[in-house]
Amino acid sequence: MRKTARVAAVCVIAALTLAGCGERSTDNTATGSDSPSESESTTSEQFPDFKACMVSDSGGFDDKSFNQTSHDGLLKAEEDMGVQTGEVESNAPSEFADNIQAMVDEDCKSITTVGFLLGDATLAAAKKNKDVDFSIVDFAYPKAPENLKGLTFNTAEPSYLAGYLAAAKSETGVVGTFGGLPIPTVTIFMTGFVQGVEKYNEDNGADVKVIGWDPETEKGSFTNDFESKTKGQSTAEEMITQGADVIMPVAGPAGLGGLQAAQDNDVWGIWVDTDGCVSAAEYCDSLLTSVMKGMDVAVETAIQDAASGKFSNEVYEGTLENGGVALAPYGPQADIDSELDAKIQDLKQQIIDGEIKVG
Repeated sequence: MRKTARVAAVCVIAALTLAGCGERSTDNTATGSDSPSESESTTSEQFPDFKACMVSDSGGFDDKSFNQTSHDGLLKAEEDMGVQTGEVESNAPSEFADNIQAMVDEDCKSITTVGFLLGDATLAAAKKNKDVDFSIVDFAYPKAPENLKGLTFNTAEPSYLAGYLAAAKSETGVVGTFGGLPIPTVTIFMTGFVQGVEKYNEDNGADVKVIGWDPETEKGSFTNDFESKTKGQSTAEEMITQGADVIMPVAGPAGLGGLQAAQDNDVWGIWVDTDGCVSAAEYCDSLLTSVMKGMDVAVETAIQDAASGKFSNEVYEGTLENGGVALAPYGPQADIDSELDAKIQDLKQQIIDGEIKVG
């Protein structure tokens, strides 16, 4: 469905005058210079006696998604601030409480837990261990203890941009999205994506359909885990048989199966949490873009605040405005023309200005 042959022909012709073809554009400003993937810690403070630790959700720290990006924040804190680190990977929810306790037993003074599913276990540990500062990625509490901070991300905003882009690039008039589990931190992506497609239809008198998620009924397609690449692949393949030529999986490592299906069937994929052209580079040529969450920066900042005595329980929310979420540079084969790029940038600014409400 993608114009692979035409792209190849363009590369041959362009090779006469260019050093390379299909190199990924990094100068589109859909992300903005404050993109979380580009943020750098500026701390010069050193805390060699301070120990910061992390507990993963299932999928492990090499999931090319939310665990890995959060873990990057721990590693960056070690590099920038000289802190000691500890970590443990969870294989199942039944391990969460014991894994957190293991980090407490290692005298960790800052413990970051990764993922919505660790919400209850993290709250219980924070109440029990008031001398430890806890942060949790993708969760916030109505009333958190003073030593517990939620790190949240309004991923509906960049997902809206991704949905608009997907609708604009679709040749079949059908795009799809699926999740790992029907939890808020997954469906927020899917809802933003649907709303972006609806905006494209409104602007262009089009009728691009989204399969896999209906925000009104809250029904959609889910693999029911975040680990099985096989389930992700079969879910995406079913969508492709229904005509979808753009697929956005929101399923952690299971979502890699969705990218595999996109690659195998010559349709577009959109990755989430990280820049897929970096974390899952083998699929880069099949990606339109990625919806990024600056979990690494948020985690490192929380650790720095804990080490320097500035920690608070005030919830952090990453947005397009503060650079905590962003749309990644377009994929090297995405062929986004200047008019569409300008529209994406305009929509981004309207979201920042509050003219467009997402979610």
